[in-house]
Amino acid sequence: MSPKRPRKTPDRIRVLIADDHRLFAQALEAVLGGEERFEVVGFARNGREAIGLVQELEPDVTLMDLSMPVLDGVEATREIRKSLPGARILMLTGSNAPNDVDRARAAGASGYVTKDRIAGELIQAILDIVEPS
Repeated sequence: MSPKRPRKTPDRIRVLIADDHRLFAQALEAVLGGEERFEVVGFARNGREAIGLVQELEPDVTLMDLSMPVLDGVEATREIRKSLPGARILMLTGSNAPNDVDRARAAGASGYVTKDRIAGELIQAILDIVEPS
């Protein structure tokens, strides 16, 4: 018996968190949990898991860590965008190196936020890619 796909909630933005650091992923969930507009629908610990969960859950936005084991965030983003061209992926990283930003964009990331600016920019960055002006 295959698992049931969660129903989409039209009034909430469904978010998948892909980060190999459990405590950081929980912190992201806490930030999003303070906003009624968001629903965290799953967690991936590596890029390979992220690909599978995005295909299964079809989140509105995936928060993707740049550096993860098994498959990094750039390659996972590239794979996701091949199978789901409309997927929205917000790349998260501790680095603000121009090369990392360029690699994320080239792979198909919709946006990029450094981890040191998460608290102040995460909500708006998600809204910017879900509800572009």
